[in-house]
Amino acid sequence: MPSIVKILRVVADPNRLRILLLLKGEELSVAELQEILVMGQSTISTHLSQLKQAGLVEDRRTGKSSLYRLTTTDGLLARLLTEAREEIAETGPDQAAMRRVLRKRQDKMRSFFDSVAGRLGRDYVPGKSWKGVAEALLRLMPPMVIADLGAGEGAFALLLAERAKKVIAIDTSAKMIEVGREEALRHDIKNVEFRLGDMEEIPIGDDEVDLVFFSQSLHHALHPERAVDEAARILAPGGRVVILDLAKHRFEEARELYADEWLGFSETEMESMLEKSGFTNVQTSVVHKELETPQFQTLLAIGTKHGEGL
Repeated sequence: MPSIVKILRVVADPNRLRILLLLKGEELSVAELQEILVMGQSTISTHLSQLKQAGLVEDRRTGKSSLYRLTTTDGLLARLLTEAREEIAETGPDQAAMRRVLRKRQDKMRSFFDSVAGRLGRDYVPGKSWKGVAEALLRLMPPMVIADLGAGEGAFALLLAERAKKVIAIDTSAKMIEVGREEALRHDIKNVEFRLGDMEEIPIGDDEVDLVFFSQSLHHALHPERAVDEAARILAPGGRVVILDLAKHRFEEARELYADEWLGFSETEMESMLEKSGFTNVQTSVVHKELETPQFQTLLAIGTKHGEGL
């Protein structure tokens, strides 16, 4: 059994306590702990090494990776973890992130489609393209009133207009709105309305739209949770929100290069934001990974406003 002195010394660090609380419930790899805790590999490995030296965790080889687990769940460690669970604020989000990671581990179908997505666009397949897939899916959508928040020049809004009853495109830039209106006029698209406004104070009435899109715009909001609250307000009962944004990253230069207010969002943060705004059936997943540095990842999140609808 690990010595009391070693236990007390090693659990003095809050991040090591977070790791122990996670390993109490499940065996996890370094990569999975990275995803859950949003920490670097070297940091996770250092903590695990110290926990191993103290005799609190052990690892077992499985394939090309190792899974870590607690050596014991009894005695002093068990009592310390019970107390820590109540005191460490990250415990709830960590557990939610762990459940999502475990679902991914079991989801073989998801792994298959990830590998296909990695090849599509890199390998030539005659007649096959993301644009063709998007056009086909758009034609399957029922006619709806759609809000495109942070619409920019309106390229996405104009694409959505092909099937929508109406698209309301919102942006804070008067120049972007002007360009969007000119493009709609040039292509004779009459069911798109461009409005100048902030996604945190959307110039749309309550329950007016069926679908809300944030397409790489939420990380520009000063208060993303307010923008999501506003999305819930303007949606009719049963309406849905779709968010495409950057997964959490550490490329600080993005703040200057792209005027980014936030360095993306973790899946846990996105789930929490949507649920706090009253959305149900929340789903999140990483749907694209760039190969070039800084290797941005695209996060997809979907939620439904409570109530009957479409």
